[in-house]
Amino acid sequence: MNIRFVFGYPLWFLSLCIALGLLYAAILYYRNKKNDFSKQLLYLLSSLRFLAIFIISFLLLSPMLEKNISNEEKPIIIIAQDNSTSIVIGKDSTYYKNDYSKQLPSLINKLKNNYEVKTYSFGDQIRNNIPFSYTDKQTDFQSLFNELLIRYSNRNVGAVVIASDGLFNKGMDPIYASDNFPFPIYTIALGDTNLQKDLFISKVNHNHLVFLGNTFPIEINIGATKCNNEITKLTVSKGKEELFSQNITINGNNFNKTIILPLEAKQTGSQKYHIALQTVKNEVTFTNNYRDIFVEVIDKKQKVLILASAPHPDIAALEQSVKQNETYEVETALINEFNKPISSYNLIILHQLPSIQYYNQTLLNSITNSNIPILYIIGNQSNVVAFNALKNGLNIPYSKQSTNEALPALNNNFSLFTINETINKLAQQLPPLYSPYGYYNIAGSSEILFYQKIGSVTTKQPLIMFNQHKDTKIGIIIGEGYWKWRLMNFAITNNHLIIDELTNKIVQYLSVKVDKRPFRILSKNSYPENESITLNAELYNESNELINQPEVNITIINSDNKRFPYAFSKTSNAYSLNIGNFPVGEYKYEAKVKFGAKDYTQKGEFNVTELKIEYLQSVADHQLLYLLANKHDGAMLFPQQMNNLLEMLKKREDVKPMVYHQTKLTELINLYWIFALILLLLTTEWIIRKRSGNY
Repeated sequence: MNIRFVFGYPLWFLSLCIALGLLYAAILYYRNKKNDFSKQLLYLLSSLRFLAIFIISFLLLSPMLEKNISNEEKPIIIIAQDNSTSIVIGKDSTYYKNDYSKQLPSLINKLKNNYEVKTYSFGDQIRNNIPFSYTDKQTDFQSLFNELLIRYSNRNVGAVVIASDGLFNKGMDPIYASDNFPFPIYTIALGDTNLQKDLFISKVNHNHLVFLGNTFPIEINIGATKCNNEITKLTVSKGKEELFSQNITINGNNFNKTIILPLEAKQTGSQKYHIALQTVKNEVTFTNNYRDIFVEVIDKKQKVLILASAPHPDIAALEQSVKQNETYEVETALINEFNKPISSYNLIILHQLPSIQYYNQTLLNSITNSNIPILYIIGNQSNVVAFNALKNGLNIPYSKQSTNEALPALNNNFSLFTINETINKLAQQLPPLYSPYGYYNIAGSSEILFYQKIGSVTTKQPLIMFNQHKDTKIGIIIGEGYWKWRLMNFAITNNHLIIDELTNKIVQYLSVKVDKRPFRILSKNSYPENESITLNAELYNESNELINQPEVNITIINSDNKRFPYAFSKTSNAYSLNIGNFPVGEYKYEAKVKFGAKDYTQKGEFNVTELKIEYLQSVADHQLLYLLANKHDGAMLFPQQMNNLLEMLKKREDVKPMVYHQTKLTELINLYWIFALILLLLTTEWIIRKRSGNY
C-alpha cells in the first residue's frame, strides 16, 4: 500500500502556512519583551502554537491522503451439484447417498487451499449449499446458468464444475442455454448409462377442462425397457370404480405403446382419475408405474361473439387466440349479416364498431344496454364520433389526420389481472398498432394495461384500457393490427402461446361475472408438489370497499379428515396466506370471518399433484455432459477421477489470482486524529501557561 499527500495548490503555498505559523507565534510570544517565561519555555510554547497554526492553515488548502491499495482475489471455483431424484433411481443410489457425499466435500476442501470455492445445488430451485438429499422433482440447467451469470459476471471465475447425470426436464437444453455462459465448465458424470429393467407411464395426454355429459379421450403412453415377454395390466379408475382395464404383453427390450380410451364426464368439479400399470419383477423403480390426473368438469362453455364491420385479419387472429381456452365457444359475424339474439353471449367483441360504413344504432344500443361485457377494437374504419357518444370512459377527439404507430408500454401499476415477465418481454418486441391520432380524454375510473409508446417516447395515452359502467365491464384496444402481434410471437418463439395468454387474460377478466360476495377466497385448483400453496382472501363492507380489520381463519382438511388450522396475514387491504408445500393429495378448505353481526363462511377444494418427470428416464446422458464441457473448454470426469480436477486447474493459464488496484482519497480534515492533534497542541500550551501563571 502506497500513501502520499495530494492537494490542488502549488507547493510554495506550504511556505505561506509556515510563515503564518511563525508570524502568529512570534506576535504572541515575542512582541511582549516583559513576559515571565524562561527561554526554554518560550521556545516550547511558541513551537506548540506554531505547529497548531501551521496544521490549521495547511488544512485550509484541502489536502488529501492518497492510498494505493492492491487486493488479490483468488480464482473462484463454482461447484454445482444436481440434487434431482433421477440421480438415485438406479442401482448405485447407495453410493451417491453415502460414499459420494463424502468424496465431493473432500475435493472441495482441497480446492479451498488455492481457490475461493462457492457451492450450489440445483434441480427445481437453486440453493447455496449441497444437501445431497436428491429430492428435487425437476432439473433445470437454464436457471443455474442464469443465476451464476447474475452473481459472477464481473468476478474472477476460474471454472464451473457441474456434477449431474445430464438429464433435464425443465428449461432449455443445457447446450443452448449456455450459449452466453463465459466460464469454463467441467462436468462430473453421475448416474448409470446402462439400460435398466423398468416399466413406466411416460405421458398422459388429456383435456384439463371438459363439459358435463361429454365424452373425452385420454391418451396413455406406456414405455418399458428390458422387459421383453413380460405381461402387465393397465387400469384406469375413479375412486373405487374401475373404468378401464387391459392386459399388455411387452414385445422387445425398448417397448412403447399408446392407448387411447374414452371417458364420460358425469359429475361437475375437479375429478381425479388413477392410472396404474401392474408392476413386473425386478423393476428399478415402481414410482413411475402409476399416475393421477385431474380433470375439471363444468356445466357449459362461455360464448364469445366477435362482431365486425368488415373482414379483417385481426378477426381470425382473435378467434384463434380465444379458442385456445376450451371454456370459450367463439362465433364471428359481420354486423350487416347478424340477426341473432345477443342475450346468449357472455362477451361481445366489437371490431371497429361503430364504423364509418355500418352504424346500426339499434343493434349497438341493444348491446350496450344488455349489461354484457364488451371489448372494443378501434381502427381506421371506426366512427369515433359515434363511439364517443357511447360514453365508455374514453373520448377520442375527431381528427382527419392519419393514425399513430403506437407500441405497447406496460403500466407497472396495472392491477386487474397479473402480467408476467414473459408477456412484458414480448411486448417490448411487438410491432405497433395503428391508433387514432389525438389527445384522448380518459375517465378517472379507467385502468390502463398498456400505454402508447410513440417512437422512443412513452406517453400517458392508453393503448389497451378497461373501464366499468355500473356492473358492465368494458375493454378497449385502441388500435388495429393485433394479427401482427400474434405473428411476431410465432416468429420469436415458434408458437403463439404468449399472445394467446395475454388475449385470454383480457377475455377472462371481461367475461367473468362480477363477484358480489362480501367474503371471497382466491386459490388455484391444482398445485404441483414442489410449489408453495398460496391463498388470498378478500372481505368487502356494505360500500363494496376492501377491508381487513377482522381476523380470517381457515382450516385445511386432507383426505383422511385431518384438519390443519391457519390464520391469514393482513396485507394493505386484504389477506394472504402461504402454507408452504403439502403432500400429494386432495384437500378441502373452510374459511371463516366475523364482521359486525354477520358470520361469513367460504368452502372450496384444491389438489396437490405428484411430479414424476424425474422417474421417466433412468439412463444417464453422459453425452450431453461431454458436449457441454467440450463447448466451454473443460472436460468430463467420472466420480473416481474427481481429484484429477486439481491438476487440470493448476495447468490452466487463465485460472490465476487477479490483482485489483484501488486508489482511495481521504481529506485530512475528515481524519479525527488530526483534530485530536490540534486539540492536544493547544491544550498542552494552555496547561503550561496556566501552570506558569500567565493565564
